[in-house]
Amino acid sequence: MARASHRLLYCHPVRDPDAVREMFSAISDRYDLLNHLLSAGLDRSWRRRAVRSLASSPGDLVLDLCGGTGDLAVEAMRAGARVVCCDFSEKMLARAERKFAGLQTRANGQTQGTPPRARCLLADALRLPFPDGTFEDVLVGFGLRNLRSLEEGLDEIRRVLRPGGAVCILEFSSPAAGVLGDLYRLYLNNLLPRIGEFISRRRGSYGYLAKTIGEFPSGEALARQMSERGYSNVLWRPLTGGIVAVHTGRRPS
Repeated sequence: MARASHRLLYCHPVRDPDAVREMFSAISDRYDLLNHLLSAGLDRSWRRRAVRSLASSPGDLVLDLCGGTGDLAVEAMRAGARVVCCDFSEKMLARAERKFAGLQTRANGQTQGTPPRARCLLADALRLPFPDGTFEDVLVGFGLRNLRSLEEGLDEIRRVLRPGGAVCILEFSSPAAGVLGDLYRLYLNNLLPRIGEFISRRRGSYGYLAKTIGEFPSGEALARQMSERGYSNVLWRPLTGGIVAVHTGRRPS
């Protein structure tokens, strides 16, 4: 684990939220397929690692922010959490609701245990409709880099966390220089956009995603930013050679 140190602020370029919402809604029907395909199936293990890093207790109320089609929320439900899956795309949330319903139906058919609980909420990540300190934990998977303002997003997450509550951010990162890093950047900037746009049938969508990955602060840079926004105990861990990273922090008690 690495601890945050030094000062570094990052201001993400302003985007049109309506355009970003429309893009994700347009690719929603192929979003899961492309996640699994473009990551060679590693995205499933990344999500499991993110949920485990929170060490939530069964029954904890967890916010899955920028929850999309609900894959991260499903992992949290399997760990026993009560989940609110929040996103600004109705079409993405519709797919999440179907997953939750299937998971709950299967759980109801078992003779033991409490069925997992989740609900979806359409909302803006920068203006969440929750009182301060609502959630024990917050998860954000591959969504923070799409916000109009990273700083405002981190502030809003901290606001809705209870004192002592934890946030876990699962996000793409940048491998260190070397053969792996060079191959990854070649894939990210050239192959990923072409494959993604061909399968999604949405021109420009995966070029946009590749660009946001390249621009987003990774590793130590994001950890520093979290510390600057008031989080304590900020830690981060690279996964898969640094292609992605898990960052955690707490709202001070």
